[in-house]
Amino acid sequence: MAEEGRSRRLAAILAADVVGYSRLMHENEDATITAWQSARREIIDPIIAERDGRIVKHTGDGFLAEFSTVQSAVACAAALQERFVESSLDFRMGVNLGDIVDDGEDIHGDGVNIAARLEGLADPGGICISSDVYNQVRNKLSLTFEDIGEQNVKNIADPVHTYRVFLEKPAIKALDLPDKPSIAVLPFDNMSGDPDQDFIGDGLTEDIIAGLSRIRSILVIARNSTFQYKSTSPDIRQVAEGLGVRYVLEGSVRKAGDRIRVTAQLIDAANNNHLWAERFDRDFTDIFAVQDEITGSIVAQLEPELGRAEYERLKLKPPEDLDAWQLVTRALSHYGKMTPTESEAAITILSEAVNKYPDYGLAHSLLAFALLFSGHIGWIIDNEDYLDAETLALRATEIDDQDPWSHLALGYLAFTKRDTQEAVRKYKRAIELNPNFAIAYGYMGWALAFDGQSDEAIEYFERALRMSPHDPLGAFFYSGTGVAHYCAQRYDEAVEWSKNAISERAGFTAAYRILCASLAKAGNIKEAQEMLNRLTKMQPNVSLSWIEQHVPYTENAMPHFLEGMRMAGLK
Repeated sequence: MAEEGRSRRLAAILAADVVGYSRLMHENEDATITAWQSARREIIDPIIAERDGRIVKHTGDGFLAEFSTVQSAVACAAALQERFVESSLDFRMGVNLGDIVDDGEDIHGDGVNIAARLEGLADPGGICISSDVYNQVRNKLSLTFEDIGEQNVKNIADPVHTYRVFLEKPAIKALDLPDKPSIAVLPFDNMSGDPDQDFIGDGLTEDIIAGLSRIRSILVIARNSTFQYKSTSPDIRQVAEGLGVRYVLEGSVRKAGDRIRVTAQLIDAANNNHLWAERFDRDFTDIFAVQDEITGSIVAQLEPELGRAEYERLKLKPPEDLDAWQLVTRALSHYGKMTPTESEAAITILSEAVNKYPDYGLAHSLLAFALLFSGHIGWIIDNEDYLDAETLALRATEIDDQDPWSHLALGYLAFTKRDTQEAVRKYKRAIELNPNFAIAYGYMGWALAFDGQSDEAIEYFERALRMSPHDPLGAFFYSGTGVAHYCAQRYDEAVEWSKNAISERAGFTAAYRILCASLAKAGNIKEAQEMLNRLTKMQPNVSLSWIEQHVPYTENAMPHFLEGMRMAGLK
């Protein structure tokens, strides 16, 4: 008979641990703690909840979770490992099925101990499972398994028959080269040995991308895709194939005292030829001149017919005050990570920039967009700062009407007000100012899709994804494409694109909403109800009236969408 307060049961246990946690803490304690907390908040907790799991406990460098079925446990482990590629941390995982003792605060027993030992057998980024688990999932999950035989593990009397789960990484499809020069600017490496100096290389990279983007005869990959390669040593040919460019610029920054050294080289990835290389030694206060020289050299190399005269006409003029520039580049480095925590950090920094430098237009426009985006997604609630976004964006256009971000923010504001005509006008202005502004193409697609202009919307989404193939906003573009197909009554395509969005960004409620409606309209009522159940767990306040108030479909598209949600079971 179980002791009072204790219960025994059969359960599927997932144990996970961060690889090399002690070493990481020794190297950079603050960064490691921040990465672990972010992984918990943005990946671990929401994905386990989606799979109907229960987190038993978070340890200092790992976690233990319980599931009612082994299929859910293994599928959850696979989903987690797929998402952990976004994190700076690597995890090992083990899954076991066995008896446990639950004392109300923790779980114990061989079922738990074996899961922990299996985790220790896994490779970094890998999963090991017991034979009991394998026997139940081998024909039920589309995963590949390798039998690695009997394994002797610590404190377990009998060997554990173990299987390794293969997590195939999708091959990066080589994109066709466009019919004009194309370039990806990789994040400049910080060679100073001080992580706090990352913003210098990041800001320089941003300025080069922005300067090149103003040249209509060049296709420039957006920063959100190229910054995925930060702090890595990628193969240049693979980078070029994955991003669909011929040329790649890479470089480094080293700051010592009041001096800065910037090195840069331009590579023809088709044959790995180094076309141009230069080193710039300057006073740190002359960082803008360095940016101008590098960008001017690249433009002259790729577009000889334009030359430096065209570059001088089109180049961006940086702000005079270095402190203002530092604040904005620091904020962009946070915001590019696309999480609630990093968004909050970016908004705080941009607010400081606006307060300290009231005539710096870019700070105003970026803060306006960050507030609008974060409020619409649900990362911040409607508050005085959010409502002030329109004032910020209008102020940005007063300061610098050539700033594409200010027009993007005003377009997004019009979109949230269901004013499609005004949103399109502002987005087109942003694109005129920066022909390679991938985000503007994407949000143009959203405005058109939510007005039922499906085919034109899809064209804009395709252009956004072509300009920035590995953008953190890719899930938003996928979901928008799903909306466009739904409005065109292509429900199977809408289901596919919505699921793509969810696989890219777990917990994206907008994608779940269009998935529910699309499944229902496609006749898959049971699956639609299952997805609606997941949605309501993530967003308990969702209802038909909430959608009418908060989701900016126009009158051309709203009745059709509500019909699909009713069919899925939403009231």
